[in-house]
Amino acid sequence: MRLRDDDYAALDARLAAHDAFLSARYPGERAGRQPVHTVYIPADRIAGFREWGSRALAVLAEHPPLPFPAALEERVRAKLTNEPIEDLRVDFEDGYGVRDDDQEDAAVKQAAAALLDGPRPPFVGIRVKSLEAPTRRRALRTLDLWLSLYPEPFVVTLPKVSGPDQVAAMVTLCQRLEDAYGLGAGALRFEIQIELPAAVLGADGTATVARLISAADGRCTGLHYGTYDYSAAAGVAAAYQSMDHPVADHAKAVIQAAAAGTGVRLSDGSTNILPVGSDVAVHDGWALHYRLVRRSLERGFYQGWDLHPAQLPTRFAATYAFFADGVDAAALRLRRYLERQSGGILDEPATARALAGYLLRGLDCGALDTVGFTREQLTALT
Repeated sequence: MRLRDDDYAALDARLAAHDAFLSARYPGERAGRQPVHTVYIPADRIAGFREWGSRALAVLAEHPPLPFPAALEERVRAKLTNEPIEDLRVDFEDGYGVRDDDQEDAAVKQAAAALLDGPRPPFVGIRVKSLEAPTRRRALRTLDLWLSLYPEPFVVTLPKVSGPDQVAAMVTLCQRLEDAYGLGAGALRFEIQIELPAAVLGADGTATVARLISAADGRCTGLHYGTYDYSAAAGVAAAYQSMDHPVADHAKAVIQAAAAGTGVRLSDGSTNILPVGSDVAVHDGWALHYRLVRRSLERGFYQGWDLHPAQLPTRFAATYAFFADGVDAAALRLRRYLERQSGGILDEPATARALAGYLLRGLDCGALDTVGFTREQLTALT
């Protein structure tokens, strides 16, 4: 042994700043449940959100056969009855459109009242207009008014972000509003929508999305991919814009790499091919949605957008099937890892964390009831 104590101390001192950076920038997965979807409803139609479950069940009754394996029927129907929407977003942006200030102010008041008048989903938020110059003041006005009316926790979705300056401005705005409303520091958080290629690859050649996370100063809770805005901005013809287009896969791969280990969660976008109309149209829409949801899950995007009640059956069916199909193998691999058995697969600690995280997600969303481990055991491994 040739190294002395002061050699160890010198290296610790040399890497202290980088150690602090790693701890702050890459804290690991955020604790707690992640919703499997976000439902966007225009602000002037938000009053009907409590009917989404019954509407989804009605579509199932009107267009047999069921769009999922029979083994999942009871579980999916129970979900549609008890918690059809996990994450609700009151939309004041594209889905709502441009109105005069009096109209949007009235919509803010009506939407807040509708949410507060009875049960609501476990996760709630609003999407304001973008911080681009034409809509900036309206975005601030809507957020300010919402805070004056809605005392419950919520998240803000910031659309059409194109660079870190907008994110840094949002951080300053959150600080100002926290002071004005007597909220705790860090109480206001926001999601960033990736809807423009400039948010993925900057003019200087850097991966902008990584800079967006840094600029958020710990306030960014999620990155949401905007399927159609992004595809259109990239020049993809309307007929070919979809969640599985190569343009979308490239963007989401960069987003995924930038967010890894940061605690910022990912959400895929939506499909605008709705399961409505004739039996054939409904079944084709269900088949497409089921395939796209399953595809996103397999690629590590555990959340997505839903735009219509008829998409809820396949959202939950695809999600539940994803976890039901893999639970036995995942539990066995994790058990063998903990007991130091290879079983033909030599797993490492990182894989054990992924296995535990997979099982936890299955429990959180209602796909699984038991997995052979307690929540405490699984949480300790993640």
